[in-house]
Amino acid sequence: MKYFYSSIIITIIGLGLGFYIGQWEALYIVTLLAILEVSLSFDNAVVNAKVLETMEEKWQDRFITWGMPIAVFGMRFIFPIAVVAISSGTGLFETFQIALNAPEKYHETLVSVEHLIYAFGGAFLLMVFLDFIFDGEHTHYWIESFENSFIINKLKQLHTIQLVISLAMGLTLTKLTSDHQIALAYFTGVILYEIIASADDFLNTDGVRSGVMGLLYLEVLDASFSFDGVIGAFALSSNIFIIMIGLGIGAMFVRSLTLFMLRKGTLNQYRYLEHGAHYAILVLAIIMIIKVFDAHIIPEVVVGTVGIGIIGVSAISSILANRREKN
Repeated sequence: MKYFYSSIIITIIGLGLGFYIGQWEALYIVTLLAILEVSLSFDNAVVNAKVLETMEEKWQDRFITWGMPIAVFGMRFIFPIAVVAISSGTGLFETFQIALNAPEKYHETLVSVEHLIYAFGGAFLLMVFLDFIFDGEHTHYWIESFENSFIINKLKQLHTIQLVISLAMGLTLTKLTSDHQIALAYFTGVILYEIIASADDFLNTDGVRSGVMGLLYLEVLDASFSFDGVIGAFALSSNIFIIMIGLGIGAMFVRSLTLFMLRKGTLNQYRYLEHGAHYAILVLAIIMIIKVFDAHIIPEVVVGTVGIGIIGVSAISSILANRREKN
């Protein structure tokens, strides 16, 4: 329970602010947004815990202390404004004024560039999955017929296979859309992942991940997961402060859940949980790329439900595997 104290405090403060802004209606919307964020980012918590295992304890703690304002104010308030400002060619302060005084116009502008956001996020998350599936250090296989197949093992021998697959997907996406902006957004996601991964490998010491690069990786990953929530939140409210509060509460619980799994060794107890999280990430990456063509084809609630469902199945598989070993 102690791992959730900070989240509970933030929740109480957030609900109080929500009630102050818009009474009971705002309070209800804040609650819905928090639930939406947790459902969309549950797999994010699992991956975060795995990454934090390779970081020093002080950086694990900083993920909560430093990560909280970054997650709430940075990724769910400033970051969407910055994306809209850059994509629309509007100044950052001017975009903030629009978001504050004309939220409907801000929403329209955000929707006008959401295909670029999905291209970037889909590319980054696809790289996360590919890096996992072609990692040669797995000790357990969940779907062994795929993860330990002849083809996968052969492809693992190609050290750049993740990049080759992601570039092929990007070229296909560019061909289908004939949109250079989408291509730029997609390949920016790929390049950013490669830069972070390369810098991380360079700065690693005896298997301990660089704190700075690890935190940067986790924040970009968090941003990729938050895109759907930020855009979908406007279906519930046009008030950017209500959106920030609701999604921020959810983000805090995801971080607390991450710390809980890390400290309790959950990933060791549930051996397939990491696998389930990465398959959920693959599904989200595919959905985001599909949304480049039609942003409303798959509702956010479906995305969150599928992700939690996959992780749930992986958890059950882990329990059954542990029982078989005991017997």
